[in-house]
Amino acid sequence: ITRMHFQWDWLCLGVLIISSVTAEIENEETLDADVEMEDFDKQSQEADGDRDKSSLEVVYQTPKPTGEVYFTETFDGVLAGWVLSKTKKEDTDDNIAKYDGRWEVEELKENTVPGDRGLVLKSVAKHHAISAMLTKAFIFDNKPLIVQYEVNFQEGIDCGGAYVKLLSSSDDLNLEYFFDKTPYTIMFGPDKCGEDYKLHFIFRHKNPKTGEYDEKHAKRPDVDLKKFYLDKKTHLYTLVLKPDDTFEMLIDQSVVSKGSLLEDMVPPVNPPKEIEDPSDKKPDDWDERPKIPDPNAVKPDDWDEDEPSKIEDPDAVKPEGWLDDEPQYVPDPNAKKPKDWDEEMDGEWEAPQIPNPKCETAPGCGHWVRPMKNNPNYKGKWKAPMIDNPNYQGIWSPRKILNPDYFEDLHPFKMTTVSAIGLELWSMTSDIYFDNFIICSEKEVADRWAADGWGLKKLVASANEPGMFSQLVTAAEDHPWLWVLYILTLALPVGLGVLFCWPAKKTDEDTDFKKTDISKPITKGELKQERDELEDDEIELEEEKENEDTAEDERREMEETKRELIKDTKKMGREAPPSEDEGEGGEDIDDEEEENEVADGSQEEGDKSNKSGSEDEVSS
Repeated sequence: ITRMHFQWDWLCLGVLIISSVTAEIENEETLDADVEMEDFDKQSQEADGDRDKSSLEVVYQTPKPTGEVYFTETFDGVLAGWVLSKTKKEDTDDNIAKYDGRWEVEELKENTVPGDRGLVLKSVAKHHAISAMLTKAFIFDNKPLIVQYEVNFQEGIDCGGAYVKLLSSSDDLNLEYFFDKTPYTIMFGPDKCGEDYKLHFIFRHKNPKTGEYDEKHAKRPDVDLKKFYLDKKTHLYTLVLKPDDTFEMLIDQSVVSKGSLLEDMVPPVNPPKEIEDPSDKKPDDWDERPKIPDPNAVKPDDWDEDEPSKIEDPDAVKPEGWLDDEPQYVPDPNAKKPKDWDEEMDGEWEAPQIPNPKCETAPGCGHWVRPMKNNPNYKGKWKAPMIDNPNYQGIWSPRKILNPDYFEDLHPFKMTTVSAIGLELWSMTSDIYFDNFIICSEKEVADRWAADGWGLKKLVASANEPGMFSQLVTAAEDHPWLWVLYILTLALPVGLGVLFCWPAKKTDEDTDFKKTDISKPITKGELKQERDELEDDEIELEEEKENEDTAEDERREMEETKRELIKDTKKMGREAPPSEDEGEGGEDIDDEEEENEVADGSQEEGDKSNKSGSEDEVSS
């Protein structure tokens, strides 16, 4: 039993180790558990099923919108409608102020889909700006706004962005002069510098009282975004703005952030109703001290502020063997003056100092000084104890007044109309890939567009994924402790095989036990014969029991008759007075009767014992 418990313990340990390794690999391939997953559109699933082939067999077709759209771009044909900026960035050195970063239209470097091309940012440490007009302007009225596009950081990303700007409509909008200060309505997309991974959603809100615009930033997503910047895969970024003043940000069709334009933007859209009065000043006599020194306290007469905190220990004794005449350091006897030493230029040469070897075996060297100890008479500088301030008035704050700039915009969704889209970026990493832009109002249209573009890229990337062994090695490179789990996992089947399959050493007890349990083969006739013999034995036992019961009854009747005779004899003896001889004989008769009664009782007890023993034998 102990051996079986031990084997089951090992089996459970193996299951736990394998589960840990599997969970770690899954964690490397999935988002945080808090990410809210959304189902693909039914049409998207059908499209993926039709393309369930390897990357070498896919046939790419340029996506086409299936509903009303405001802008689409696949970059598969001629780069028409896109305008490179010819202006300069303000407040920047002239040598880097110009938007001269290079753009190219080309296929992906890895997981290439033949025929599928995108717009690629090619230059490092340069400003890039390119833009295009929408097919038709988007007016924020009663339809949602959906902005969606693909990004692939083909070389990873050190510092740079891949966000888009939806440019505000205006009569003087000129795309050739598109730069960082061109008015925009919405900015959305990934951005990273150092270890700060961001997903921007910013909209410019117009103050209805002053007419000025302020940037409102969505709160940071709770999801770890690092993977999307470093895995060199194509990811789908989607922004959904709804007329009910809510928003959602999605990556690869999974919601990573959502909220309200009224409640989840920084700073808030609507200012507070009251503000602190800027003209209010704190009175000079305002006392904010909760505690003050006790003005009635007096320093005690025996308080000596001159006592030092440390004094020499008067009880200390110099250790025996202390070498007073030996210095702690001596010149190195093995040191030699360098050949190029010039005493006129370098001065007189002196050997470097080394610890005195004589001090290594002694308690110490040089002049002995008594150690210091805490001064028991030290009290320090006297200070009056603190008491509650009777004049305490609390922490002063300015009085509140009505905010003269207060307004309430209940529908911030009604933003400035959008008429163009642009990329205005700076990056320290090249080869940032953009593809399949779409601006529309229907989620189904955006999902179908994603299935025909990003879905195909995802399918090809999945087909080209490395095998399980490569994934295990990659995971172990990021988490070296996984090597321990791998070794245990490989050794576990061998150990379990030895525990369950290797014959155990037989003990004497096991041998004796098994010898008694060895059964010989018997025939059907022998089995029937043994059954008949058992039945005969049972019949004989029942007959013996019945005979014993009959004999017992007869014996009891005889004893009862004997007792009756004895009583009658005693009665007759009392009626006739006996002679001397007869008296003595009567006593003898009485004695004999008592002896017979004792003997009969003993015989009865013996019979009962024999009967119980027989019954036990029968029952057994």
